[in-house]
Amino acid sequence: MPLRRATLLLVSLATILMAAVSPGAAETMEPTAPVVVTMDQAKVMRISAPAATIIIGNPSIADATMQDSQTLVITGRSYGVTNVIILDSEGEPIADTQVQVQAPTFNLVTVQKGGSRYSMSCLDRCEPTLVPGDDTEFYTNIQNQNALRNGTAGGN
Repeated sequence: MPLRRATLLLVSLATILMAAVSPGAAETMEPTAPVVVTMDQAKVMRISAPAATIIIGNPSIADATMQDSQTLVITGRSYGVTNVIILDSEGEPIADTQVQVQAPTFNLVTVQKGGSRYSMSCLDRCEPTLVPGDDTEFYTNIQNQNALRNGTAGGN
């Protein structure tokens, strides 16, 4: 009898707790699979209700911008996993999903020379590319060259 009484108590307690949760709260959250994005690329994420606020757990891993109230553009900034939470105008969650940013693999060649790593993007020919984890001097040189090139292209 004590076991049955304890079971009934637990079932009653669970029923009370479930009733205390605001009605419909569980139904407003979209269950979504992880969004997988390649670093330096973007992916479109559509949601079922208009969003008012986007929260990124770690903005150094991914960035999100609203294209319109139901379309987000997620951009991979660095390797890793973070999350994105989307709220409606009343602050209620619409979605909460993982964002996984992976390394580029298409046409990427990695050269390991001693303890140093160098990455090349190879299309018609191979050119150095910025990949976190590459040799610091190599990475800095490529980053500086890209900055100069982008400054020249922008008229700076």
